[in-house]
Amino acid sequence: MTTPYPHLLEPLDLGFTTLRNRTLMGSMHLGLEEEKGGFDKLAAFYAERAKGGVGLIVTGGISPNISGWVAPFAGRMTRSRHAKKHRVITDAVHEEGGKICMQILHSGRYGYHPLAVSASAVKSPITPFKPRALSSSSVRSTIKDYVKCASLAQKAGYDGVEVMGSEGYLINQFFCERTNHRDDEWGGSLENRARLAIEVVKGIREKAGDNFIIIYRLSMLDLVEGGAQWDEVVYLAKEIEKAGATLINTGIGWHEARVPTISTSVPRAAFTWITQRMKKEVSLPLITTNRINTPEIAESVLAEGHADMVSMARPFLADSHFVEKAKRNESKYINTCIACNQACLDHAFEQKRASCLVNPQACYETELTFSEAAEKKKLAVVGAGPAGLAFAMYAASRGHEIHLFDKATEIGGQFNYAKQVPGKEEFYETLRFFKNQLDRVGVTQHLGQEVTVETLKSQHFDEVVLATGINPRALTIEGHDHVKVMSYLDVLRDHKSVGKSVAVIGAGGIGFDVAEYLVEHESLATDKDKWLAHWGIDKTYAHAGALTEKAIEPTERKVYLLQRKTSKVGKGLGKTTGWIHRQSLKHHNVQMINGVAYQKIDDEGLHVIINDEPKCLAVDNVIVCAGQEPFKPLQAPLEETGITVHIIGGADVAAELDAKRAIRQGAELAASI
Repeated sequence: MTTPYPHLLEPLDLGFTTLRNRTLMGSMHLGLEEEKGGFDKLAAFYAERAKGGVGLIVTGGISPNISGWVAPFAGRMTRSRHAKKHRVITDAVHEEGGKICMQILHSGRYGYHPLAVSASAVKSPITPFKPRALSSSSVRSTIKDYVKCASLAQKAGYDGVEVMGSEGYLINQFFCERTNHRDDEWGGSLENRARLAIEVVKGIREKAGDNFIIIYRLSMLDLVEGGAQWDEVVYLAKEIEKAGATLINTGIGWHEARVPTISTSVPRAAFTWITQRMKKEVSLPLITTNRINTPEIAESVLAEGHADMVSMARPFLADSHFVEKAKRNESKYINTCIACNQACLDHAFEQKRASCLVNPQACYETELTFSEAAEKKKLAVVGAGPAGLAFAMYAASRGHEIHLFDKATEIGGQFNYAKQVPGKEEFYETLRFFKNQLDRVGVTQHLGQEVTVETLKSQHFDEVVLATGINPRALTIEGHDHVKVMSYLDVLRDHKSVGKSVAVIGAGGIGFDVAEYLVEHESLATDKDKWLAHWGIDKTYAHAGALTEKAIEPTERKVYLLQRKTSKVGKGLGKTTGWIHRQSLKHHNVQMINGVAYQKIDDEGLHVIINDEPKCLAVDNVIVCAGQEPFKPLQAPLEETGITVHIIGGADVAAELDAKRAIRQGAELAASI
C-alpha cells in the first residue's frame, strides 16, 4: 500500500536519535504554565499531541532567569524544583511515544516588567518598559543561565531544548544593529554581535553532551528596519552549526514588524523560500515554518526541497491528531487551523489561557470531555451556523440522536459570508471539516427547510437547541429605507451591485470585512509573490531585514468606514490582527472616521456631523453594519409547550458576531446535555 505523504511521514535520523516523522509542533505559550494545576493540564495537552503522532514537540518559552521573564511570574527554569514540576510533562509525552524539547526564551526588551534588559537601552515600540543594557559581565552570567536552564531541562526529562534566537527576543536584539549599539566585545562587528548566540549553543552542547537535541531558532527574515543582512544570517547559521546545534528552525519577523507573518491573510507556506535558500549554506537539517496547515502543503514543501522538517504550531491546537489522520489518509477529517489568532495568540497577549476557535478542547483536555452519554436523547438543533454545528457534532459523538435544521441549503450560517472576504478563504476548511464530521457521526440534516414549532412537536424531541443566529440591526435615521441603503447581507450574501463611492456604517468586525471585500481587487492568498510584494518583502534580500517598497494596486472605489464611538476605529478587533486589517484598508485609502453622528440619507448621499461640522458624503451606497440582534422566534412558543429549550451562539448574545464564543458554547452544552 502506498504511504500517503511519504516525505512528511518519513523518519528523520539525527544520529543519536530518530524522529518518527518530519513534523515539529512549534512553540506556543499556552497560559497554563502559570495556572494552578497547570502542569497537569500541560501534560494532558502535550500527551494528546504525542498520541496524535507529532514527530517532535517544542514547549512554550521558559525563561533562564528573572530578567528574561515575558511577564512577572512567567515560566522559568532556574532551580531543581522547577525541573521536578516539568517531569509530569515529559513523562506523559514519552508514555505516548513522543519526544519533547523545552524552549529557552529570554524576552529581553520585550519583557513586560521593569526588570527588562537588552543589548542596549533601546525601548521596544510594543512594550512600556525601557530595558537596562546588560554589562559585559552580566552577558556572561546570562550565558551561564542559559546553560543551567538547559541542564535542568535535561534533568526534567526533556529530549532537548530550543534556543529562541528570533522574533526580536534577547539573542536577536544582540545580533541586530537595530537594537545593539554597544562598542564592547558584544557589539559593533558582526562577530561580536553573533557572539551571544554562539556562546549559548556552545555552552549547552558542552554541558548536555552529544545525545541531546539542540534546536536553534534563527531569524532568517527580521522584517524590520535595521534588521540583519542575508550574509549576516548565513554567517550566524554556519557558526551555530559549528557550535553544535542539531537542527536550525526558521524564525520569521520580529513581533514589532509591521508585516503580517501568521494571520489568515498570509498565503500558505509564504516563507518557505527563505529556508530553501538557507539549505544551500548549511548541512544540518532545517525546519521551515509559518502558515503550513494541511498535510498536502507540508508534503509539497518537503518534496520540493524547501526544508527537512515543517513546524506547525497552531495546526496542532486545531487538531491534536493531525499526523495520525494524515497517516490514515483521512485529511478530510482534519480540523484545519484558520490562522484567526483569536483564541491562541490574542489570549496569550491578554494573559489568558490559550485555546482554539475551531477546537475548544485545546488546552481544556482535562475539563472539556465528550464521554458517552448515560441517557441517549433525541435532540433538535435549529440553525447550522458555528454554534449549531459544534453542538450537533459533539453531541452526536456522545451517542445522542441529532437532527439539524436550517432554512439555508448549505451549512455554515455567517461563515458562508465571511469566507468570501479576501484573506478569509480558510473558513472553507472549517465548513469542510464540519460537513465531513456531521456525516461521520450520523447527524440527520434537514437543510432548505423552514422549521416550525409544529414540526418540532410532531417529531417528539426530548429537547431543542436554538442556534438561530442574528438579525442585522436596522438604521432608524431619516432615509433608512432609501434606495442607496444596503445591509451587509445584501453585499456578502446576495452579491448586489455596489457603487464606486460607499459609506460603511459600523466599524466592527463585519464593517471591516465589508470594506476589505469592496476594495481588494482579488485575494492575494493564492499568489505568494504578489502578496510578498504587496507587503514590501524583498525575496532578493537586497536590504537589511529583507524590506523594500510596497507594491500596492490602488482601488478605484472610494470607501468611508464610519463609527459613532470616539475610540480608535478598529479598537475592538483582535489584538494581534487588528493592525493588519487597519493597514490593509489604509493601503486602499479607505477613510476610517470615528465620532460620527448620522443625520439622514437622501439623493445627495449620507449626511453626518463630524467634529461638530455637518457634512454630506456624496456616496452611491450606504452599507449598514451597525450591529445585530438575537433571532429566536421559536423560543417562547416552544417553551409554552413545555419543551426544554437551550439558546446558543448569536441567538443568545449578538453584540458582535463571535464564532469563538459560539463554537465553545455549543461544545460545552454538548458535553453536559
